[in-house]
Amino acid sequence: MLEGSILQQLEAAHQDSKRPLNFGVYYKNTLVALCHALEDFILKSNSSPLMIAAFQRGKWYLEEADRYGEIAEKTTHVAIMAAAESGFAEHPTSQRENVDLVSLDPVDPVAQEWHLIVFSPTYTAMVLCQELSDGDYGMAGVPSEDIKRKFYGFWTFEPDLVQETVEIAIAHIGRYNPELQQSLTAQMQQLTAKVGTEPRDDLGVVVHQVVDYLQNSEQILAEPHGTKAEASAIYEQALGDNLVSNEIQAFLRMAQLMDQANTDNSLSTAEVATMAETMGQLLDLPAWQLKRLRLAALIHALVPSMRSEIPSESEESTEEMAPCCQLLPSVQALRAMPQMTAIAQIITHQTEWWDGSGTPGALAYDAIPLESRILALVADFQRRVNQIRKAEQSLSREEALSQSLAECQSQSGQAFDPKLVDTLALMVMGMQQGMDLQTNQPKIAAGMWLLDSHPHEKAQLNAVTKKT
Repeated sequence: MLEGSILQQLEAAHQDSKRPLNFGVYYKNTLVALCHALEDFILKSNSSPLMIAAFQRGKWYLEEADRYGEIAEKTTHVAIMAAAESGFAEHPTSQRENVDLVSLDPVDPVAQEWHLIVFSPTYTAMVLCQELSDGDYGMAGVPSEDIKRKFYGFWTFEPDLVQETVEIAIAHIGRYNPELQQSLTAQMQQLTAKVGTEPRDDLGVVVHQVVDYLQNSEQILAEPHGTKAEASAIYEQALGDNLVSNEIQAFLRMAQLMDQANTDNSLSTAEVATMAETMGQLLDLPAWQLKRLRLAALIHALVPSMRSEIPSESEESTEEMAPCCQLLPSVQALRAMPQMTAIAQIITHQTEWWDGSGTPGALAYDAIPLESRILALVADFQRRVNQIRKAEQSLSREEALSQSLAECQSQSGQAFDPKLVDTLALMVMGMQQGMDLQTNQPKIAAGMWLLDSHPHEKAQLNAVTKKT
């Protein structure tokens, strides 16, 4: 990373952090899609954010200046950093009272960065990247085609991290324009004072929009006369994988933010994923199924938040709603991704009951996908353990595990698959005897490792769909 760049300053501040930053490599087309999705949600947000962007060069800003004019109408202020070029300051958007341009010195390390930082009391998002150096490209050399340019960094919805980055960016702006620095600092103080006083914007809608934009980029690449036709086969696969990886990351980042909001246990989702994977190993599931189970477990919390939105049988018949159960936008976005259809199926049906009295499809017994049954059981068990330990702090870990297991066993044959409850008992026995289930946060910037395919997976999925 370039010394003194915004990315490098943020990375240095988090070297000893318990939550290290998840860096990855992004192609330009991925960043364009990401930024457009995150920018456009400003128009739907419940509040007016402060937005800071870095475009490297003025010509890249000019390509976006018209849409930035529309966005500026909804923002508190827009600050744009870039190495100035012809037309940089003359565009109508640049003349708006709440838009300020910061002409970077070409040797400024930020002139090699691509940033989008959005902060308001109800919506925070950030893309923070730095273009690879000539040496980073290796023997292949710097690409001649714009679409093949690569950037190193990450993106997130985390409010604290976005606020920290805004402050670093404002300080950098102060080197060029101290008055603007003072104005932006005052605006940030006003915005942060309102945090928590208004409901947060629905991240599910943002995630849906991110996936839509990334999928549109995939379609453009697939056009016979599009940029994909001009790229080599190796780049075709790399560009497509980069887009899909970020679609997966969108869901993982949403789940991560939900975990961070859990003051009782910020590792809740990671614990469920670890236990689900361990149970899958005890059941001797194949590797492809374990990966699928782990990914579903990492984003399973998207479903409990929508339970109240699932219509009862009195409102809509089970037969009518089962194939495409009414879902939050985030889960609908899952269904739209071919690579994630099975995952959507798993998390949708984790609320089914073994005896058929659950929702949304009233499935029973083996008609419920195995991964859904596993996920339902371990998520319920993990929740009970946390609740018991919080309510009765005098209990030991072993006692809390036993009590939680007993409560799950009481619902064996009704809510849960009896065979899986037996497997859970075996896993709990191992935990009580010292078996260590290591819980780690997933490396979000490398989402593709969670996907694996199986030749019979589509047929299996179609069979489950017909049963629902």
